[in-house]
Amino acid sequence: MADIIVTNSQNKTEDAIVCYAPTMITTTGIWQGDNPLDYSLPLFILQLTLVVVVTRILVYVLKPIRQPRVIAEIVGGVILGPSVLGRSSKFANTVFPQRSVMVLETMANIGLLYFLFLIGVEMDIAVIHRNGKQALSIAIAGMILPFLIGSSFFSLLHDKSQNTKEGTFILFLGLALSVTSFPVLARVLAELKLINTEIGRIAMSASLINDMLAWIVLAFAVAFTENESMTLASIWVILSTTAFICVCFFVVRPLIAMRIRQTPEGESISEFNVCLILTGVMIAGFITDVIGTHSVFGAFVFGLIIPNGPLGLTLVERLEDFVSGLLLPLFFAISGLKTEISAIDGAATWAILCVVIFLSCAGKVIGVVLVTIYYKMPFYEGVSLGLLMNAKGLIEMIVLNVGKDHKVLDEKSFAIMVMVAIGMTAIITPAVTIVYKPSRNFVPYKRRTVQKTKLDREFRVLVSIHTPRNVPTIINLLEASYPTKKSPISIYVLHLVELTGRASAMLIVHNVRKSGRPAMNRTQAQSDHIINAFENFEKNVGCVYVQPLTAISPYSTMHEDICTLAEDKRVALIIIPFHKQQTVDGGMEATNPAFRTINQNVLANAPCSVGILVDRGLSGSTRSTVSHHVAILFFGGPDDREALAYAWRMSEHPNINLTVMRFLPGETAIEATRSNSTNNGTDHRILTVVTEADREKRLDEEYVKELRERTTNNESIVYTERVVNHGEETVAAIRSIDNSHDLFIVGRGQGTVSPLTAGLTDWSECPELGAIGDLLASSDFEMTASVLIVQQYVGMGTGDPLATPDSPSQHYEHFNIDQTNSRSQTREQHSSFHSQQ
Repeated sequence: MADIIVTNSQNKTEDAIVCYAPTMITTTGIWQGDNPLDYSLPLFILQLTLVVVVTRILVYVLKPIRQPRVIAEIVGGVILGPSVLGRSSKFANTVFPQRSVMVLETMANIGLLYFLFLIGVEMDIAVIHRNGKQALSIAIAGMILPFLIGSSFFSLLHDKSQNTKEGTFILFLGLALSVTSFPVLARVLAELKLINTEIGRIAMSASLINDMLAWIVLAFAVAFTENESMTLASIWVILSTTAFICVCFFVVRPLIAMRIRQTPEGESISEFNVCLILTGVMIAGFITDVIGTHSVFGAFVFGLIIPNGPLGLTLVERLEDFVSGLLLPLFFAISGLKTEISAIDGAATWAILCVVIFLSCAGKVIGVVLVTIYYKMPFYEGVSLGLLMNAKGLIEMIVLNVGKDHKVLDEKSFAIMVMVAIGMTAIITPAVTIVYKPSRNFVPYKRRTVQKTKLDREFRVLVSIHTPRNVPTIINLLEASYPTKKSPISIYVLHLVELTGRASAMLIVHNVRKSGRPAMNRTQAQSDHIINAFENFEKNVGCVYVQPLTAISPYSTMHEDICTLAEDKRVALIIIPFHKQQTVDGGMEATNPAFRTINQNVLANAPCSVGILVDRGLSGSTRSTVSHHVAILFFGGPDDREALAYAWRMSEHPNINLTVMRFLPGETAIEATRSNSTNNGTDHRILTVVTEADREKRLDEEYVKELRERTTNNESIVYTERVVNHGEETVAAIRSIDNSHDLFIVGRGQGTVSPLTAGLTDWSECPELGAIGDLLASSDFEMTASVLIVQQYVGMGTGDPLATPDSPSQHYEHFNIDQTNSRSQTREQHSSFHSQQ
C-alpha cells in the first residue's frame, strides 16, 4: 500500500499529513513480493542499526582528538539528516520516510525518558550541601552571563513571522547557551585526568547544580510556550509541577524506602520491585506530560527520589548500557533529522554563528573567573573551570527539541544552536589542555627504593588494585612488612577504574559519601569494599596510615596515573597485582589482557621500585598463630638486592621466618663466563658489561655480608647457598624447596646476564617478570605460594645503581615506553623488550 502524503503548499515540513495502513507492522517476507522497508518494524530495525553503526564509527574516528561521545552522536544525527545523506531524496524517502518519524521519535523519547531517570538515580543531591557556596556561586555565575548574551542575540535569530512571543524565545535561547551537561563534563574531566583534582571536583559539583537549575528553568519555559491565554494556563502548569515534585519527595520516596527495607539484607532486589520502579518512570513521565511539562522532567524527578543503595545499583546495571548505547543515539539522530544546515544561509549568518559561540564561551568563562577571583583561586584555574563549564550535550539538545516542537525555534535558529552546541563542546578539550598547566614542583627525594629507605624512617607504598579479590593478600603482605613507630607505613591505595562511556563509573570520585551510605553502582560498591578493608587494617594494626584514591582512565594511559601519583606522594615501592589469578584447580588464568599492558608500562616508567604480586593467598600473620615462611631467591643484581632489602624489612616481624637462598655459579658456569669474554676479544661493549658485572658482584657481596653481620643472632633468618652451573640445575634447586613457604620474593633480574638463568627465558610466558619470576608464576610449576617480583629503581642516568639521583631528569607528566631508553645500562634489555612490544 502506498503512502498518501498531503502537504501544505506553504510549509512542507510542519504541516505534513501522512496516511498509512496501521496493519503494516511486520512483513510477510520478500518471497511474497513485499518490500520490508514498507513496513514499520523492519524499517525501524534498519534505522536503529544505521544510527548505532554511524555513531560508533564516529566515536572511533574522533577518539584520537579526545572528543566526547556526545559530539559523535550529534554529528552522526546531522550526517543522517537532510544536511548530508538526507540531501539525496532517494535515501531520505527509503530509510527515513515521513511515515517512520512517529515510531522513531516515540522510541527515542522512551530512551530519553529512561536515560534521564538514570541520571536522576546517579545524582547525589547532598553534594550541593557539601560543597557549599563556592560551587553554587560558580554554577549561577556560569549561567547568568551566557543567558544575557543569548538574550542580546535574539533579534538576529528570531523570525519576526513566528507567532511566538519574544520573551519565550529569549528564555529558550538563553537556557540553551547557559546549561552545562553533567555526563559530558564528567567524561571530559576523566579524559583530561582532572577528575581527581580540586578543579575537577568543583566543576562536577557546579555542573550538578547547573543541571538542577536548568530543569527548573525549562519547566517554566515550557509553561510559557502557550501563545494564547498563557497567564492562567502557565500558573496552573507551575502549580501542578510543584505539587508533583512535592508528592514525589514526600509521599513516593518514603514508600520506595519502605519497600527497600522489606528486602532482607544481602538479598537482591526482587523483580517485582524493579518492574514497579520502571513502571513508575512511565507514570511520572505521563503525569508531567499531561500537566504541560515535558515527560522527561517527570522521569528525572522520579530518578532523584530513588535512594542510593541496592535498588539504584540494580537499576543502573540493568538499564544503562541498553539505554545509553542503543536508544539514546536515536534521540540525537532525531535531532539531526531536524537539523537543516542549509538553513544557515549566507556569510552573515555563519558570522553570527561564530560570534555566538565565541561570546557564549567567553561569557561563561568571565562569569566563572570573577567568582574564582573572589575565592582567591589561581587565574588559570578559573579560566579552565569556565571552559569546562561550556560542556554541552543532552540537556541542551532537549531544550532545543522542546523549543522546536513548541514552534519557539524555527529551522534556522535550531540549526544554528545545534552547531553552537557542537562547536562549544568540541573546543573544550584542546582549550583546557593549553590553558591548564599546573606547576608540578616535585620535591626531590632520595628514598625511591626499599634499599634506600632505612628501617627507622617512614616507608611509603603505593598499592594499585583493580578488583577486591587481591585486597586480602596485599593487606597481609603490608602487615608482614612490619610497621612500627620508628618506621610507620604510609599506604596510598589506588583503585583503578576503566574509563568507559558510562557516566555512573565517574561519579564515585566526586561523590565523597559519608561512611555507611550504600553504594550507587557496582564500581562504587567495589571501591567501598576496597576502602573499608584498608580502613579496618589501619584501625587494627598500629603505625599504618591509609589514604584511598581512585584513578579513572582508559587502560592505555592508566600507568600515567600510577606513576604520577607515585612521584607526587614520594613513594619507595609500587605494588601492582599480576594479570593472572589463581583458579580453583590451582592453575593461573588471565583476567584481563589490558592489566598486563599496564604492568609492563609501569615497570618501564615507574619513578621508584615496583613489585608485581602473584596472588595465591597469604594468611594474616598477627591475627593467627601460624607464622609466615618467606623465601628470597638471590641471584645478584640491583633487583635482587631490592628484593632482599624488602625481605630483610619483613624479617624484623616477630611472626616471620625468612629463608635467604643464594645461588652461586659453579666451576662450569664460571668457565663459560670466562670463555664468552675471551671469545669476544676486545669488544668495548662486552668489556663494559663485564666491568658492570664485576661491580654488581661487589655490591652483592657487600650487601649480603651486611645482612649476615646484622642478623647473626636472629634465629628466624636462615641463610643457605646453592651452587649451580646452568638453568636446568637452577630449576631443579628451586623445585627441591619444601612447600612450607607462604611467599617467595625474587628480583626481576632484567639487565643481569647470568649463566645460572641461561635458557630459562626461551619458553617464558611472561618475560616482564624475569626468568625466575616467570618460572614461579607459571601454572606448570605447581607452586602454591604467592610470589612478589621486585624491580629496583636505578635512576634516569648511568652510574652506580645505589647512587640514586634526588629526582628524575624529567617530570612524569607524560609517560611513554620510549622513555625507558634513558634508564641506566642495567635496563637496556628491559627497554628493548618493551619497545618490541
